[in-house]
Amino acid sequence: MIKDLGIALRVTIVSIVIFGFVYPLAMTGIARVLFPWQANGSLLDVNGRVVGSAIIGQLWTQPRYFQGRPSAAGNGYDPTQTGGTNLGPTSKKLIDSIAKRVALLERQNPDAHGAPPIDLVTSSGSGIDPDISPEAAYWQAPRVAKARGMTLSAVDTLIADHVQGRTLGFLGEPRVNVLELNLALDRKSPTRGP
Repeated sequence: MIKDLGIALRVTIVSIVIFGFVYPLAMTGIARVLFPWQANGSLLDVNGRVVGSAIIGQLWTQPRYFQGRPSAAGNGYDPTQTGGTNLGPTSKKLIDSIAKRVALLERQNPDAHGAPPIDLVTSSGSGIDPDISPEAAYWQAPRVAKARGMTLSAVDTLIADHVQGRTLGFLGEPRVNVLELNLALDRKSPTRGP
């Protein structure tokens, strides 16, 4: 029995060293060499200052910026507490929160046509989705154009330039990264103030 315990202890120690230290360090090293931008968090910077990650959504409240999906992660857009609402489709709480978001978006976007797209009123499964559908971006375009003093066609062109197609041509749906679109807006039409 002592012999068996000795073998078990050695296997445990070797497993901890290999799978707890060697493997994670090797994978991190390989990722940093082959995919440095992604391995370091897909960070976007403006003039040497990090303004966010391309893979983590942010809260945008100013009329001159496109808004992303609502967040159910922690206190909102918290990458350390990701997750959806876990409310079922018949939940009164979910239905009421969607109705409130629809009313708010319609007040904020009086020139938009039709109802807000579903991704602007429901949170994603992670709660930190950085992307919206092209339809959600175009729906918000009149507000953004008006707030920035731009033509609607100029804003629509900027959206079209930032639509990312399906991954590998068939996975997922076309999408627009909200942070990248808002940064492009700032480059095209700089604004002052908060």
